[in-house]
Amino acid sequence: MKIGLFIPCYVDAVYPEVGMATYKLLKHLGLDVTYPQRQTCCGQPMANAGFEQQAKPLAEKFETLFKGFDYVVAPSVSCTAFIRLNYPRLLGGKGGGHASQAHECETAKRCMDVVEFLHDVVKVDRPLGTFPHTVSLHNSCHGVRELGLSSPSEENVPKFNKIKDLLQLVDGIQVVEPERPDECCGFGGMFAVEETAVSAQMGREKVERHIQTGAEYITGPDCSCLMHMAGVARKQGAKIEFKHVVEILAAGL
Repeated sequence: MKIGLFIPCYVDAVYPEVGMATYKLLKHLGLDVTYPQRQTCCGQPMANAGFEQQAKPLAEKFETLFKGFDYVVAPSVSCTAFIRLNYPRLLGGKGGGHASQAHECETAKRCMDVVEFLHDVVKVDRPLGTFPHTVSLHNSCHGVRELGLSSPSEENVPKFNKIKDLLQLVDGIQVVEPERPDECCGFGGMFAVEETAVSAQMGREKVERHIQTGAEYITGPDCSCLMHMAGVARKQGAKIEFKHVVEILAAGL
Protein backbone atom coordinates (compact mmCIF):
# COMPACT_ATOMS: atom_id res chain seq x y z
CA MET A 1 0.00 0.00 0.00
CA LYS A 2 1.10 3.56 -0.77
CA ILE A 3 1.20 5.97 2.16
CA GLY A 4 1.24 9.75 1.90
CA LEU A 5 2.84 11.37 4.95
CA PHE A 6 1.03 14.53 6.04
CA ILE A 7 2.99 16.71 8.47
CA PRO A 8 0.77 19.50 9.89
CA CYS A 9 2.14 23.03 9.77
CA TYR A 10 2.74 23.39 13.51
CA VAL A 11 4.60 20.07 13.61
CA ASP A 12 6.74 21.17 10.66
CA ALA A 13 7.49 24.56 12.20
CA VAL A 14 7.81 23.76 15.90
CA TYR A 15 8.28 19.98 16.26
CA PRO A 16 10.06 18.76 13.10
CA GLU A 17 11.57 15.89 15.11
CA VAL A 18 8.05 14.41 15.38
CA GLY A 19 7.67 14.41 11.60
CA MET A 20 11.08 12.78 11.18
CA ALA A 21 10.30 10.15 13.82
CA THR A 22 7.03 9.32 12.04
CA TYR A 23 8.80 8.82 8.72
CA LYS A 24 11.55 6.79 10.39
CA LEU A 25 9.07 4.51 12.15
CA LEU A 26 6.94 3.87 9.06
CA LYS A 27 10.04 3.06 6.99
CA HIS A 28 11.35 0.77 9.74
CA LEU A 29 8.13 -1.21 9.44
CA GLY A 30 8.78 -1.72 5.74
CA LEU A 31 6.03 0.60 4.49
CA ASP A 32 6.02 2.54 1.20
CA VAL A 33 6.02 6.15 2.44
CA THR A 34 6.13 9.35 0.40
CA TYR A 35 6.25 12.92 1.68
CA PRO A 36 4.49 15.05 -0.97
CA GLN A 37 6.11 18.43 -1.44
CA ARG A 38 4.15 21.71 -1.26
CA GLN A 39 1.74 20.44 1.39
CA THR A 40 0.27 23.14 3.63
CA CYS A 41 -1.98 23.69 6.64
CA CYS A 42 -5.15 21.57 6.69
CA GLY A 43 -7.29 24.66 7.42
CA GLN A 44 -8.29 23.81 10.97
CA PRO A 45 -7.22 27.19 12.50
CA MET A 46 -9.33 29.15 10.01
CA ALA A 47 -12.39 26.95 10.45
CA ASN A 48 -12.11 26.98 14.25
CA ALA A 49 -12.01 30.78 14.15
CA GLY A 50 -15.21 30.91 12.11
CA PHE A 51 -13.67 31.41 8.66
CA GLU A 52 -14.56 28.14 6.97
CA GLN A 53 -14.47 29.62 3.47
CA GLN A 54 -10.77 30.35 3.96
CA ALA A 55 -10.22 26.70 4.88
CA LYS A 56 -11.89 25.37 1.73
CA PRO A 57 -9.00 26.11 -0.71
CA LEU A 58 -6.63 24.30 1.66
CA ALA A 59 -8.99 21.32 1.76
CA GLU A 60 -9.08 21.27 -2.04
CA LYS A 61 -5.27 21.42 -2.20
CA PHE A 62 -5.00 18.56 0.30
CA GLU A 63 -7.38 16.38 -1.69
CA THR A 64 -5.49 17.01 -4.93
CA LEU A 65 -2.09 16.38 -3.36
CA PHE A 66 -2.98 13.15 -1.56
CA LYS A 67 -5.63 11.52 -3.76
CA GLY A 68 -3.17 8.97 -5.24
CA PHE A 69 -2.44 7.29 -1.91
CA ASP A 70 -4.10 4.35 -0.18
CA TYR A 71 -3.71 6.06 3.19
CA VAL A 72 -2.73 9.51 4.41
CA VAL A 73 -0.96 9.30 7.77
CA ALA A 74 -0.34 12.22 10.14
CA PRO A 75 1.17 12.58 13.65
CA SER A 76 -1.67 14.81 14.85
CA VAL A 77 -5.08 13.73 16.13
CA SER A 78 -6.64 17.20 15.89
CA CYS A 79 -5.64 17.76 12.25
CA THR A 80 -6.62 14.22 11.30
CA ALA A 81 -10.01 14.60 12.96
CA PHE A 82 -10.61 17.94 11.25
CA ILE A 83 -9.79 16.51 7.82
CA ARG A 84 -11.81 13.33 8.17
CA LEU A 85 -14.88 14.83 9.78
CA ASN A 86 -15.08 18.23 8.08
CA TYR A 87 -13.66 17.94 4.56
CA PRO A 88 -16.66 16.02 3.16
CA ARG A 89 -18.90 18.90 4.24
CA LEU A 90 -16.52 21.67 3.19
CA LEU A 91 -16.02 20.16 -0.25
CA GLY A 92 -19.68 19.31 -0.84
CA GLY A 93 -19.28 15.56 -0.66
CA LYS A 94 -22.51 15.27 1.31
CA GLY A 95 -25.91 16.39 0.13
CA GLY A 96 -25.88 18.08 -3.26
CA GLY A 97 -22.16 18.32 -3.95
CA HIS A 98 -20.70 17.75 -7.37
CA ALA A 99 -19.72 14.19 -8.23
CA SER A 100 -16.05 15.16 -8.55
CA GLN A 101 -16.07 16.71 -5.09
CA ALA A 102 -17.75 13.66 -3.58
CA HIS A 103 -15.04 11.51 -5.16
CA GLU A 104 -12.28 13.75 -3.82
CA CYS A 105 -13.61 13.41 -0.30
CA GLU A 106 -12.64 9.76 -0.38
CA THR A 107 -9.08 10.95 0.25
CA ALA A 108 -10.13 12.58 3.52
CA LYS A 109 -11.78 9.33 4.62
CA ARG A 110 -8.42 7.58 4.20
CA CYS A 111 -6.62 10.09 6.45
CA MET A 112 -5.54 8.46 9.72
CA ASP A 113 -3.57 9.45 12.78
CA VAL A 114 -0.33 7.49 12.97
CA VAL A 115 -1.47 5.69 16.16
CA GLU A 116 -4.71 4.37 14.70
CA PHE A 117 -2.96 3.52 11.43
CA LEU A 118 -0.29 1.43 13.17
CA HIS A 119 -2.80 -0.17 15.52
CA ASP A 120 -5.76 -0.80 13.21
CA VAL A 121 -4.27 -1.14 9.70
CA VAL A 122 -0.68 -2.30 10.11
CA LYS A 123 -1.58 -4.14 13.32
CA VAL A 124 1.94 -3.83 14.72
CA ASP A 125 2.66 -6.59 17.22
CA ARG A 126 6.46 -6.87 17.18
CA PRO A 127 8.94 -5.08 19.48
CA LEU A 128 9.65 -1.49 18.56
CA GLY A 129 12.17 0.88 20.16
CA THR A 130 13.76 1.15 23.59
CA PHE A 131 12.75 3.75 26.17
CA PRO A 132 13.63 2.79 29.77
CA HIS A 133 11.51 5.43 31.50
CA THR A 134 8.21 5.88 33.31
CA VAL A 135 5.77 7.65 31.00
CA SER A 136 2.41 9.24 31.85
CA LEU A 137 -0.06 8.87 29.00
CA HIS A 138 -2.09 11.89 27.90
CA ASN A 139 -5.29 11.07 26.01
CA SER A 140 -6.10 14.07 23.81
CA CYS A 141 -9.77 15.00 23.43
CA HIS A 142 -9.88 14.66 19.63
CA GLY A 143 -8.21 11.27 19.89
CA VAL A 144 -10.63 9.95 22.47
CA ARG A 145 -13.92 11.33 21.22
CA GLU A 146 -13.46 11.76 17.46
CA LEU A 147 -10.89 9.15 16.40
CA GLY A 148 -11.56 6.49 19.04
CA LEU A 149 -7.96 6.02 20.17
CA SER A 150 -9.18 5.15 23.66
CA SER A 151 -12.42 4.55 25.49
CA PRO A 152 -14.13 7.73 26.81
CA SER A 153 -14.64 7.63 30.56
CA GLU A 154 -18.16 9.08 30.31
CA GLU A 155 -19.42 6.09 28.34
CA ASN A 156 -20.20 2.66 29.75
CA VAL A 157 -18.03 0.74 27.27
CA PRO A 158 -15.19 -1.77 27.65
CA LYS A 159 -11.91 0.00 28.34
CA PHE A 160 -9.29 0.13 25.59
CA ASN A 161 -6.35 2.32 24.66
CA LYS A 162 -4.60 2.00 21.31
CA ILE A 163 -1.81 4.35 22.38
CA LYS A 164 -1.00 2.19 25.39
CA ASP A 165 -1.12 -0.97 23.26
CA LEU A 166 1.61 0.43 21.01
CA LEU A 167 3.72 1.84 23.86
CA GLN A 168 3.79 -1.58 25.49
CA LEU A 169 5.77 -2.80 22.45
CA VAL A 170 8.65 -0.54 23.53
CA ASP A 171 11.39 -2.18 25.58
CA GLY A 172 11.94 -0.90 29.13
CA ILE A 173 8.98 1.46 29.29
CA GLN A 174 6.53 1.76 32.18
CA VAL A 175 3.23 3.35 31.17
CA VAL A 176 1.05 5.04 33.79
CA GLU A 177 -2.06 7.22 33.57
CA PRO A 178 -3.16 10.18 35.68
CA GLU A 179 -6.36 10.51 37.65
CA ARG A 180 -9.14 11.56 35.25
CA PRO A 181 -7.17 10.08 32.32
CA ASP A 182 -9.14 11.69 29.49
CA GLU A 183 -9.90 15.09 30.99
CA CYS A 184 -8.95 18.03 28.72
CA CYS A 185 -5.60 19.74 29.28
CA GLY A 186 -7.15 23.12 28.50
CA PHE A 187 -5.52 23.87 25.15
CA GLY A 188 -8.41 23.59 22.70
CA GLY A 189 -6.90 25.78 19.98
CA MET A 190 -8.82 29.08 19.93
CA PHE A 191 -10.13 28.34 23.42
CA ALA A 192 -6.65 28.86 24.88
CA VAL A 193 -6.58 32.34 23.33
CA GLU A 194 -10.13 33.42 24.10
CA GLU A 195 -10.31 31.94 27.63
CA THR A 196 -6.72 32.26 28.76
CA ALA A 197 -7.31 32.05 32.51
CA VAL A 198 -9.54 28.98 32.28
CA SER A 199 -7.16 27.30 29.84
CA ALA A 200 -4.15 27.95 32.08
CA GLN A 201 -5.91 26.60 35.19
CA MET A 202 -6.97 23.45 33.36
CA GLY A 203 -3.37 23.02 32.21
CA ARG A 204 -1.98 23.42 35.72
CA GLU A 205 -4.38 20.83 37.11
CA LYS A 206 -3.65 18.40 34.30
CA VAL A 207 0.12 18.70 34.62
CA GLU A 208 -0.11 18.20 38.38
CA ARG A 209 -2.09 14.98 37.91
CA HIS A 210 0.54 13.72 35.47
CA ILE A 211 3.33 14.60 37.93
CA GLN A 212 1.54 12.74 40.71
CA THR A 213 2.01 9.49 38.76
CA GLY A 214 5.76 9.75 39.37
CA ALA A 215 6.46 9.75 35.62
CA GLU A 216 9.61 11.16 34.06
CA TYR A 217 7.84 11.98 30.79
CA ILE A 218 4.38 12.93 29.56
CA THR A 219 3.47 11.57 26.14
CA GLY A 220 0.48 11.77 23.84
CA PRO A 221 -0.58 11.74 20.18
CA ASP A 222 -0.90 15.52 19.66
CA CYS A 223 1.90 18.10 19.86
CA SER A 224 -0.56 20.89 20.59
CA CYS A 225 -1.61 19.37 23.92
CA LEU A 226 2.00 18.57 24.80
CA MET A 227 3.05 22.12 23.88
CA HIS A 228 0.39 23.62 26.16
CA MET A 229 1.31 21.40 29.11
CA ALA A 230 5.03 21.92 28.53
CA GLY A 231 4.51 25.69 28.76
CA VAL A 232 2.61 25.26 32.00
CA ALA A 233 5.29 22.96 33.40
CA ARG A 234 8.09 25.41 32.55
CA LYS A 235 6.29 28.29 34.28
CA GLN A 236 5.83 26.11 37.37
CA GLY A 237 9.41 24.85 37.31
CA ALA A 238 8.15 21.27 37.13
CA LYS A 239 10.78 18.60 36.49
CA ILE A 240 9.03 16.56 33.82
CA GLU A 241 9.74 16.12 30.12
CA PHE A 242 7.46 15.81 27.08
CA LYS A 243 7.66 13.56 24.03
CA HIS A 244 5.17 12.75 21.27
CA VAL A 245 4.22 9.07 21.32
CA VAL A 246 5.79 8.45 17.91
CA GLU A 247 9.16 9.69 19.20
CA ILE A 248 9.03 7.02 21.90
CA LEU A 249 7.92 4.32 19.48
CA ALA A 250 10.86 5.19 17.21
CA ALA A 251 13.44 5.65 20.00
CA GLY A 252 16.49 3.43 19.51
CA LEU A 253 15.42 2.00 16.16
